[in-house]
Amino acid sequence: MDTSSLPALATRLLELHHTGTTLVLPNVWDAWSATVVAGAGFEALSIGSHPLADSRGQGDNEDMTLDDALDGVRRICGAVPGVPVTADMESGYGAAPAELVERLLETGAVGLNIEDTVHSEGGRMRSVAEHADYIGGLRQAADAAGVDLVINARTDAFVKKDRFEDPVAEAITRLLACEEAGSRCSYPVGAPDAASLQRILDALAGPVNVIANPRKGSAAGSLEDLQVMGVHRVTFGPLLQKELAPDLAALVAPWRSGVRG
Repeated sequence: MDTSSLPALATRLLELHHTGTTLVLPNVWDAWSATVVAGAGFEALSIGSHPLADSRGQGDNEDMTLDDALDGVRRICGAVPGVPVTADMESGYGAAPAELVERLLETGAVGLNIEDTVHSEGGRMRSVAEHADYIGGLRQAADAAGVDLVINARTDAFVKKDRFEDPVAEAITRLLACEEAGSRCSYPVGAPDAASLQRILDALAGPVNVIANPRKGSAAGSLEDLQVMGVHRVTFGPLLQKELAPDLAALVAPWRSGVRG
């Protein structure tokens, strides 16, 4: 695809993190869901690895190959030209940072999530320095390409909280290292409550991403609560797709063969 618009799209995505209000990036999984959400007026979109994998009949946690994931990202970006898109690349699918950036930009995406759990290596967790070094490699490659790629550094310190005496402090340590290495947003996935999230917001200099359920809100409260706290970005992960499943089932159920009204 024509990549000449990528610098402007990346800059726009970054600017949307700094408007003074909370940026909501609904997670889409195919061209259809992307066009529907963009048509609803959202200025940027996120691709979740979990819903993307589900849409392909594959599993999350790097059950997809890098080629699989990028194929999905390419189709989505092609369906919404002019809309900034960021994509969940899990822990990088085993690719070196420079390769990942080059291939991701070729799809038209201008942002990415990178987590510190390496599922392809038994689910081990990268060390603080290792994760920051990977983020730094991504930043260096993006800068060399002239694109201000929005790197959303994710930590699973809360997902694997039993490993840490103070998961909040661990998350802060990891995300500060990623900020210093060049991330543009931080994602403490699974932050359990408003108090934990507030500690993180107070400690970090840059934007923070919170996961929410589109029907039920987040662990720290509603969108309004998150806005008051100063949360910069909200995504839905796999929860938007999951919340749609009962509606779809209810819609088609009366049409099952043999059902009589």
